Amino acid sequence: MFSFRTTPIADQLDRALLDGKVGVFCTPACWDAASGSYLYDLFRTRGNLAAIFLPGEEAIPGNAHIDFSPDELAGLDAVAVEIQDGGSRYFPFTIDVLRLISALSVMENPPALYIVDHPNPAGREVEGTLPAGETDVWTPACVHRHGLTLGELAQMYVGETGAQIALHVISAGLASSPRSLMPWTIPPASDFAGVFTPYFYCGGKLWTETNVTPGLGTVRPYEMIGAPFIKPDGGQIPVPEGVLARPCSFVPMAGLYEGERCFGWQFILTAGTKYHSLLHTVQVMRYLSEHYSSFHISDSLYGRLADPVMAEYLRGNITFDIVEEHVKSEEQRWIRKAKRYLLYDDPPVRLK
Repeated sequence: MFSFRTTPIADQLDRALLDGKVGVFCTPACWDAASGSYLYDLFRTRGNLAAIFLPGEEAIPGNAHIDFSPDELAGLDAVAVEIQDGGSRYFPFTIDVLRLISALSVMENPPALYIVDHPNPAGREVEGTLPAGETDVWTPACVHRHGLTLGELAQMYVGETGAQIALHVISAGLASSPRSLMPWTIPPASDFAGVFTPYFYCGGKLWTETNVTPGLGTVRPYEMIGAPFIKPDGGQIPVPEGVLARPCSFVPMAGLYEGERCFGWQFILTAGTKYHSLLHTVQVMRYLSEHYSSFHISDSLYGRLADPVMAEYLRGNITFDIVEEHVKSEEQRWIRKAKRYLLYDDPPVRLK
């Protein structure tokens, strides 16, 4: 069963929400500016809050997850979800929601799932390709930057996996916080530093599968890359039109190269630039492969990419124009597929 709801979750009259045992699956983004309270405060006040699932405190930014066990879900009548998605199919809290759906789907009497939807911070633009080859069960069949909301993505995942659960999506248009707060007053995750982060994340996250850091442990994660062995003045790095590459150095306070000085670049978007982070990232990786013998790509990167054409480019076997045409075709295919899951009037579009 699926429903799309246009009244706030606090006004829903479902018995599971009013009188049942409710678990809240959330991040700090579940704070409502109008009421000055978190989503779980609603059910705590009602006296039917049974569990809270929050991100763990991780030492390395970007690695936090929301953990839960089947035993903690058993006996619940409803699970209310409110996170801020990051716009990419490998954003960790989005993966956690898909893990939650998978867990509910194998329960004998699963609780109903309510998702308080939010706008996609990366917008409706899409990047990348549909997964090809083996991926983990929680990788949704969407492109790398999907252009959907969490509610739309969950509807797709439930439909494609055949999960027999009741899914209810609360419209993103009802949230008061986006109208009351400046962007990123409440960051979606500890490694989302500002309003531009979602535009860099789709490609920037891939650096975590190499020996180059994407600036984790700095004030500009995913907007800069670096490593001790890089010499920024050693050649002309590929840069798309409208993007600046500022040679820089930094010392990460966490993660790879913690406490070591790294050299690299900060990528800066000029006004009005539409940035295809994924394509730029694979270009820069190919450049580093050709110019630095110390640069290393782990096998796990190819699993995260889940695309044999981009993999062949990174291995030096094909040219970039082949990758561009392949990605363009896949993005068009995804946009056609995504139409059946849209809950709002603005459809996903390609970056041009």
